Amino acid sequence: MKQTVLLVFLFLLLFSCGRKEEKKQAEAKPVAIPGESAVDAGWENIRGSIVKFDSFDGDRILETGQGFFIDNNLIVTTYSLVKNATKIIFSPLNEEKKYTAQKYVAIDRINDLVILQCDSISRSPLELHFDSVPQSAKSMYILAESGKTVQLFTGKVLNRAKVKGNEVFRITNRVRKSFFGMPIFLSNRKVLGTAFSAMESYEEQSFAIPADYIDNLYKTRSRTPFSLASLSRVDEKTAAENRNIKGLVLETSAGNITIRLFNETPEYRDNFIRLAKEKYFDGLLFHRVIAEFGIQSGAPDSRNAGKGDVIGFKGPGYTLPAHFIPSLYHKRGMIGSPRKPDNKNERLRSDGSQFYIVTGRKYNDIELDQLEKQNKYKFSAEQREYYKTIGGAPHLDGSYTVFGEVVEGMEIADEIVKAETDDEWRPVKDVRLKKVRILK
Repeated sequence: MKQTVLLVFLFLLLFSCGRKEEKKQAEAKPVAIPGESAVDAGWENIRGSIVKFDSFDGDRILETGQGFFIDNNLIVTTYSLVKNATKIIFSPLNEEKKYTAQKYVAIDRINDLVILQCDSISRSPLELHFDSVPQSAKSMYILAESGKTVQLFTGKVLNRAKVKGNEVFRITNRVRKSFFGMPIFLSNRKVLGTAFSAMESYEEQSFAIPADYIDNLYKTRSRTPFSLASLSRVDEKTAAENRNIKGLVLETSAGNITIRLFNETPEYRDNFIRLAKEKYFDGLLFHRVIAEFGIQSGAPDSRNAGKGDVIGFKGPGYTLPAHFIPSLYHKRGMIGSPRKPDNKNERLRSDGSQFYIVTGRKYNDIELDQLEKQNKYKFSAEQREYYKTIGGAPHLDGSYTVFGEVVEGMEIADEIVKAETDDEWRPVKDVRLKKVRILK
């Protein structure tokens, strides 16, 4: 009798697992829609507003992806696919003719979005979805198939969640790297967001960047396009303009701090100014505040951080080469770039966007002697005098890049560094970098 019950239980269990696997496979299968039936009319037109592309640096192919029109001559796609490119060559899904785009009008590095301008083609924009999304709503995408058969791959929306500091929709659709940037649709044929996948909780998961982020980027786009090449390179004209910038104002929730960037570290100067122009810093937190050291900001995962979220481990997707200049040391008021520890960062490369302002403390000769032995670094007579009389962070000299200084508003930094913090040095009450304003 017990054996019979056990066999029945095992049969039901296997049957249930089989049904779940069938359901999972059914969700992953494409739904072919030939022609233009009354129910499915319109998908063919929609297919013409979606593009597949290859990005190039000169004649060297870099990445493959997709995007879609959000205005007659504007295509939104994934920034990381084009960040090192000088051009993209693309085709709409419903034709084989190739077109070229070499300009962009807006970029959001934090949400991995870019809006490209294409002057050789005009298509109807896809409609974005802004309303709430029902739980388990159907989600779908179109494959780039030849002929008139439209193939839809269906899945469902799991929820809107925060992943590594960014708000995204979790979806069950399988998104491969070559699909990054493609639109994910709801059953109303409006775009839920742009697709990508990433490792989360030790498994590859699929996501969609919400349409409202795309819309916000579109609304703040530049009316004057920029070359794609400028995303990764600074031309001499721009570098000359940056050399003559008087300073930048960090508008924080605690008050304004005015800084200047050193021309002796041009790659750091140009990078900071570029990010400021892109509004990359706007809304980020001072996520790390350490008494007798300084205050730190520039982490993109802090923008939408809630209480208790682990933040401060994200950058713009690139690092900068170390640039140590003996005359630029960690005086009080200096601005430097954090980095990963030596054992994970052999070349001491700096984070691409995070920065700290030194508030520091005074040191005596005994402490400075100990630091010299510990760090195998020799302080000059000038450094010793400064650290003993005014203060700073001498333990960072020779291993962290200094690229700017505070010229006004140091009292604001002193106020921020007094904030009560949790065990990770994050202020209990958020202190936010509202925006960075450039002084011409």
